[in-house]
Amino acid sequence: MTLPRLTLANAHFVTPFLAVGGDLAFDNAIAAVQAIELVNGGITHVVDVRQECDDTELWSYVPEVTYRWDGIDDAGQKVPASWFEDVTRWAGDAITSGGAVLTHCHMGINRGPSVGYAVLLRLGWDPVDALAALRSARPIAAVAYAEDALEWHFGRTGATARERAEARRGVAQWRRENPLDVVRIIRSIRREDAS
Repeated sequence: MTLPRLTLANAHFVTPFLAVGGDLAFDNAIAAVQAIELVNGGITHVVDVRQECDDTELWSYVPEVTYRWDGIDDAGQKVPASWFEDVTRWAGDAITSGGAVLTHCHMGINRGPSVGYAVLLRLGWDPVDALAALRSARPIAAVAYAEDALEWHFGRTGATARERAEARRGVAQWRRENPLDVVRIIRSIRREDAS
């Protein structure tokens, strides 16, 4: 399966119906070109989970895209199940209606990929396969809130104690086998942004 490849927008397609990434450029001219690239890549819906900023006005000029802002902080807090339920219901409805969703935050390391992960869980993906797909598509995806998304998923699916234990073990093992130096990645992105 060949996925759309984006060259300007800070996003990567995980599947034909889901991309994860970071925000648009703060320069409006560049952001407009990035938005067009996303539309041309098939994106029909955007979930922006940055607490610190929103692009409601920008996306209002792109009628092909339905935009949702549902910002949260990226401070290592526990993310409530109700938040995952709300954003994934919206994204899942968009996907089952034939749309393609971009879930994004600022850098595309934690919040945006974590929502993408929850969307994949909602669509029936195996928890470890979903993490692997996200990291394969976007190598800087740390998916820091995956465990919170997994707990939400257990609650909504009525997972048994055995299923929960197996999934938790699988996710913990995947994390051990696929470490990511998030501090180095953030420093690299900040240096790139400053130049």
